[in-house]
Amino acid sequence: MIYCLNPDCLHPNPDNFQYCQKCGSKLVLTERYIPRSILGQGGFGRTFLATDQYKPSQPYCVIKQFLPQAQGTDTIEKASQLFAQEAQRLEELGKHPQIPELMAYFIVDNRQYLVQEFVEGNTLQAELNHNRVFTEKQIRALLLEILEILEFVHSKQVIHRDIKPENIIRRSSDNKLFLVDFGAAKVVQQQQRTATGTIIGSAEYCAPEQSMGKPFFISDLYSLGVTCLHLLTGISPFDLYSPLEGEWVWRDYLNGNVVSDELGKILEKLADPIAKHRFQSVAEVRQQVEGKSSKLPSRPNIQNKTPSRPSIQTQPFEFETATITVTSKGFFGIGKSYDINRSRGRAEFFTEDLGNGVVIDMVAIPGGKFLMGSPENEPRRSDSESPQHSVTIQPFFMGKFPVTQAQWAVVAAFDKVKINLNPDDQSEFKGANRPVETVSWYDAVEFCARLSQRTGKTYRLPSEAEWEYACRAGTTTPFYFGEIITTDLANYDGNYTYGLAPKGEYREQTTDVGKFPANPFGLFDMCGNICEWCRDEWHGYYSNNPPRDGSAWLIGNHNKYLLRGGSWNSYPSCCRSASRGYNFPVHACSLMGFRVVYSGASARIL
Repeated sequence: MIYCLNPDCLHPNPDNFQYCQKCGSKLVLTERYIPRSILGQGGFGRTFLATDQYKPSQPYCVIKQFLPQAQGTDTIEKASQLFAQEAQRLEELGKHPQIPELMAYFIVDNRQYLVQEFVEGNTLQAELNHNRVFTEKQIRALLLEILEILEFVHSKQVIHRDIKPENIIRRSSDNKLFLVDFGAAKVVQQQQRTATGTIIGSAEYCAPEQSMGKPFFISDLYSLGVTCLHLLTGISPFDLYSPLEGEWVWRDYLNGNVVSDELGKILEKLADPIAKHRFQSVAEVRQQVEGKSSKLPSRPNIQNKTPSRPSIQTQPFEFETATITVTSKGFFGIGKSYDINRSRGRAEFFTEDLGNGVVIDMVAIPGGKFLMGSPENEPRRSDSESPQHSVTIQPFFMGKFPVTQAQWAVVAAFDKVKINLNPDDQSEFKGANRPVETVSWYDAVEFCARLSQRTGKTYRLPSEAEWEYACRAGTTTPFYFGEIITTDLANYDGNYTYGLAPKGEYREQTTDVGKFPANPFGLFDMCGNICEWCRDEWHGYYSNNPPRDGSAWLIGNHNKYLLRGGSWNSYPSCCRSASRGYNFPVHACSLMGFRVVYSGASARIL
C-alpha cells in the first residue's frame, strides 16, 4: 500500500502505482521514499512510515511532513522555522546511537519534509499502559540510559524541552532507549540564556522556568524526574504535586510499589520546582544514581510515613436546581406535555480571592464511579460517544461557573511575560459576568498557569471524564435535568428541538453566568452558553483503551483538543452530557470558553 502525501487526499493506493488514483499526485517522494502508512499527526506536521527504495533491504524510515493547522502568518512562519531547525539539530544529534539519525531534509511542492531513522518499538507511555507501573529497578536503568543521552545533547548546547514518556522509545531489537522528537528543542546561545522565549513543551512535564519562556539545561532534568514519577505511579503529574504542602505527593499513589528512600530523594531533587534546588548537571545526577557521590540528606521515616492530603475549609451554599417531567395527555395518551420542577440543592465550596473584588467559587465534587458516554438508544447521539465504559473519579473542585470576563481580566494582569490575555481585544460579547470566549486551548492553559502561580494551588483544565462526571452529577438522562431541554433551562439555539420539547428562544449571544438553574452538584451553565475546553486530546471513540481513573487522555500529538457542553449557538443535542466536540488548540471563537479545576486537596467542611 502507498499513501498519497497530498494533505487533502491521503488516499491509499496499490503497490507499484506512481500516481494517486484519486488526485493524481506523485506518490514516491523524491523518487526514493515510499509512504506506507500514517503514524500520526500533530499541530504542525503529519508523520508517515515509509520505505527507502534506494537501499537493497528497503528499510523502514519516518517521513515528517510540515503541515501547519494554525491560523495566522506569523504562527505558520514560526512553525516553519522550528521545523527547519529540527532538521538542523537532528543532523548533528543523530550521530548519537540512541537518537534517530536524520536521513534527508528537502522541500517538495512547497512543503517541507524531513526523513529520519525509524525506531521500531514502544514508547514508555505505551509500556506503562500495557504493563502497569515501573519498578525501582526499571527506573534506575531508565535514568542511566537517558542521562547518558542527555549529556550528549547538552554538550551540543541543545535543550530538548519535551522529555516525557511518549518521547522515549524502547527499541524492540535490543531494548535500548531512544530519545525522540526534537521539534521543541532549543539551541542555547550565551547571550540568550536569560531571554524570554517561546513557551514550548508538554504542560504536565514542563519545568516552571520553562513555562515562563526561560528554559535551562536543568529544565530537561525536571522533565525527566517528573517522567519517572509518572511511570512509578501511573498518575498524571498534575495530580502528583501539592502546592499547599509545597512538595510532590507521589508516594500517596504508589499502591504498594516499593521505592527506596535513596531513589525517592533523587527523583524529588530532579523534579524540584525551584531551579536552584535542583541537580545542576547531568553528571551530578549520574553520580547519585550510580552511588558514586555523597548521599543526599535523609528524609526521616519516609517509608513509614502515611502522608495526609492537604485540606481546604469549605462552606455550604444553596442553589436552585430543576428537573423536567414529560407527561401524556389527550386521547390514549398520544399528546405530551412537560413540567419544570424546581427545588433547592446544597453543596460545599471555597472561594479563591483574585483581588479587585473578583473571586472564583470552587465547588466540591465528590468522588464516585459512573458510565461515561451515551447508550446506543439515546437520540441524536454520536458514535464518538461509544462505547460506554466505567470510570472512577477522585474528589476534586470545579469552578461554579465558566471563567468570566471579570476573572479573566484580573488573572491576565498577573503576569505580562507570556500571552496577551486581554478580553477587551477579543471578546465578541461584553459583560463582566458573561463567560470569557474567543479563547484558545493554549489561552485557557495559560490562564490556569498564571492562576496557579499567584495562588499556590495547581489549577488546570478538567479532564474530559471529570467534566462529564461533574455535568451528569449522578444522572443518566441525556441532560442533567431530564430527557429533554428547553430554553427556560439553558442558552442554546432554540430554533431547534430535542425530543418532545417545543422550540424556544434563540438569544444569539452569551448570557451572564448563573442565569439558569444549576445541576445537582451546584454547577451552573454546564449545558449551553459556552463550549468548554478540556485537557484531553481528541479521540474519535472510546474503544482504544481510554483512562479509567478520570485522568486526561493524552497521546502527545497536540493536534485537536476536547470541547464539552454546547454553546449559545449549538443545537440542543450538542448540549447533552455525553456530547463531544473538538477544535485545534490555537483556534479561538465566540463559542469557546472554559472553567477551572483544582484537585490538590480534600474538602474540610466548616
